Amino acid sequence: MSAMLEAPGGGRMSDEIAFRPLKVAVLTVSDTRDEESDTSGKLLAGRVARDGHILAARAMVRDDIGEIQRQLKAWIADPEVEVVVSTGGTGLSGRDVTPEAARPLFDKAIEGFEVVWHMVSFQTVGLSTLQSRACAGLAGSTLIFCLPGSNGACKDGWDRIIRWQLDSRHRPCNFAEAMPRFGET
Repeated sequence: MSAMLEAPGGGRMSDEIAFRPLKVAVLTVSDTRDEESDTSGKLLAGRVARDGHILAARAMVRDDIGEIQRQLKAWIADPEVEVVVSTGGTGLSGRDVTPEAARPLFDKAIEGFEVVWHMVSFQTVGLSTLQSRACAGLAGSTLIFCLPGSNGACKDGWDRIIRWQLDSRHRPCNFAEAMPRFGET
């Protein structure tokens, strides 16, 4: 008989399904951070490894639509990258352009991510979640998640949403098990 362990948000983890590590790239979008001060990128890279996935790549680009798109396009075309998680550039300032760079690359937006993101974020920062334009989508067969730049937002996004959907054992369903079908026509 299968054992099912509780997971956040009403999901369950099956011990009868094998975990499949995914190849995840982490992108930091910032005009002000460097490798040393990139605490959000470090946090995400650490979470990727902690949760059994493979850190396929890590990069930092300026808050510039062209630079963000160049890096995302390179990873979308790279079979060694299955998932991209970005941090930074999702606010409302003039320099915050990550959604404008990422959304045109999406073949399909994952609208539910934005809804769930705001539900989770509201529990942590209250109405300040209104200032976030976190988004997610599918570009080719690559999942892309764009999170705000704060450590707290990255913790909320990864720990409470993304990690569960990247875990092939999560039930009733998850992105990991659906990935082989993403390229279907």
